[in-house]
Amino acid sequence: MTSEKPYVPAGASAVLEDTVVEARMPWSGRVARGEHLVLVDLEGQQAIDFLCFNADDPEERYHAPNTIKLQGNIYLGRGSVLWSVRARKMMTVVEDTCGGHDTIFGCCSFELDDVRYGARNPRACQQNFEAELARHGLGPTAVVPNINFFMRVPVETDGSAAIDDGWSKPGDHVDLRAEMDVLVVISNCPEALNPATGAAGPTPIRAIRYLP
Repeated sequence: MTSEKPYVPAGASAVLEDTVVEARMPWSGRVARGEHLVLVDLEGQQAIDFLCFNADDPEERYHAPNTIKLQGNIYLGRGSVLWSVRARKMMTVVEDTCGGHDTIFGCCSFELDDVRYGARNPRACQQNFEAELARHGLGPTAVVPNINFFMRVPVETDGSAAIDDGWSKPGDHVDLRAEMDVLVVISNCPEALNPATGAAGPTPIRAIRYLP
């Protein structure tokens, strides 16, 4: 069951937006410098595919290699910084109750699932991203390798990697502070052919934008 009680950020002076993003659906919003965005996994084990852009110059966008190189780690957690393609700070993870968020596996798509599974989900993150980005005047090439919050991708010593059962529990959350004005675009992952959305399949999440 979806929690009826929203996560209330500690120390929030004003909640600016509180949206339940239904299973399989996208969401986007502008987060001004100094504002926070909290993503809440309401029922547990639900991957959230995440992109962000400089709100005033979307050619500057989240860059996975810079983020990995500058923190020296392929996973995100409390204290991690999301770095842009121009090596500028975009957002900082200031609170995190789960950890181990993926930076390398990117998003699902109809075409990828055709190859991997010979089947398709009703929706896919690539197509969700494209549809939501189009609302902001951005095309398919804006879908770059993204973050997967709450998705677990262990990497073995021989380099092998795969999606494993997620660690997140109902109510786990990640709190990001904007270091510049950003456009955030998420896809509440529709993938039910691997463990990205747990045994229960895709479930709702919550996006809360607030001022500290």
